[in-house]
Amino acid sequence: MKRLFGSVRAQATIGATLVVAVALIAAGTAVLLSLRSNLIQEAAAQADATARQVASKVAARTAYEDLDLPDDEDRPVQVVDSKGRLLAVSDDLERISGTGTDAVRPDPEALREPANGGDDDDDDGERLEAGEISDEVERGEGTATVDGHTADYRFSAVEVENDDDRLTVWAGAPLAAEQGAVSTAQTVMLIGLPLLLVVVAGVTWGVTGRALKPVEGIRREMAAITASEDLGRRVPEPSTHDEVARLARTTNATLTALEASVERQRSFVADASHELRSPIASLRTQLEVGLAHPELLDVAGAVEDTVRLQALAADLLLLARLDAGERPTGGRLDLGALVREEVSQRVGDRLPVTVHGRAGLEVAGSRGQLTRVVGNLVDNAQRHAASRVEVRVRADGPEAVVSVADDGAGVPAPERERIFERFVRLDDARSRDDGGAGLGLAIARDVAARHGGTLRVREAPEGGALFELRLPRLAG
Repeated sequence: MKRLFGSVRAQATIGATLVVAVALIAAGTAVLLSLRSNLIQEAAAQADATARQVASKVAARTAYEDLDLPDDEDRPVQVVDSKGRLLAVSDDLERISGTGTDAVRPDPEALREPANGGDDDDDDGERLEAGEISDEVERGEGTATVDGHTADYRFSAVEVENDDDRLTVWAGAPLAAEQGAVSTAQTVMLIGLPLLLVVVAGVTWGVTGRALKPVEGIRREMAAITASEDLGRRVPEPSTHDEVARLARTTNATLTALEASVERQRSFVADASHELRSPIASLRTQLEVGLAHPELLDVAGAVEDTVRLQALAADLLLLARLDAGERPTGGRLDLGALVREEVSQRVGDRLPVTVHGRAGLEVAGSRGQLTRVVGNLVDNAQRHAASRVEVRVRADGPEAVVSVADDGAGVPAPERERIFERFVRLDDARSRDDGGAGLGLAIARDVAARHGGTLRVREAPEGGALFELRLPRLAG
């Protein structure tokens, strides 16, 4: 049960149903109140008209027994004097309440008394002249029994001055229409509201299920991909242009990136294993020969293979850290001084390296990683240069630029991005000892990217390769 009501579909259905229920209850209540108010006002207007009609006859000094009072149950009428005694009443009125005078038969004593039986000095209401009808109307509600039928009424009272006595005419209008209409409306609402809520819940459930059907398809496919570990599969993309379709496209893009990452990782592991196999096998062979024939032991070759193996292991470790998202740490570095220091410490280079540029171009980053980049670029230039290698440090707007140029054969335009891939050597016939493992330029570009910079290659003025490392400068 908890799982059912915890689903998005169930929550959307419950939420929509509750919102519609609250809206319908509020609207229904407003309609009922408005209907009741309008019908009560209509009844009050009817009672006012009847009371003024009878009051006009009383004001004309019509004898009480000659008053033509309505005798139907829709308009019960009473006429009382200032002392509350009943003077005239509708013929069929049997019982009444809510008018202040419950009597239903005229008081004979009141009919025999002089007309000036009232006391104007005690009247605190509106002053009226003889034969004048008050503009004010008093209203109330009560019950009346007319011709054996008891019902609720809306009463209106109008005062009239007649021969120095103030009389009050009470007239009623039935509230049966108001009660019937309100009761009918309530019954319709009580029956219709649950049915409408059931329809709303059903429609919301169906629409939500239809909208979430592609999501369920994506979930099932992702579960199948996880179970099969086949990253080549993709989730279905709906033909719509809504959020679900964008989710599917984003999921497929993520799967594509994940597949590419896994493939790179597998390729990296395979290439690393291949690269490590050669120096390890060479070193083992030399050691086994030396063990069997000490006089044939090639110590220099063993040391060379060990150094190469150590450098390869360091490169692989650095690439692993970069792939793990390691960010460079350090402070401000003088890029020109760093380049000069790295070049000055190089010994045994095949060709001399010329450095141009001034100090004072500061960047932020790791000294060790940036030194590795400069060293890898110079190593690459040494392998391919014909007679010289030139390094320049300069400023270019907000960037500090380190360029390493050689006068070798250069890099063909179609290969200028491929050379930055791992374990790539353009000359496959070249020996591994001369060409390296193919990791130097890949490491250099990854480090540049981690420092917010770029590394690209183009043709040098001398016709060789020109590598440009661009890093963001720091303000002075």
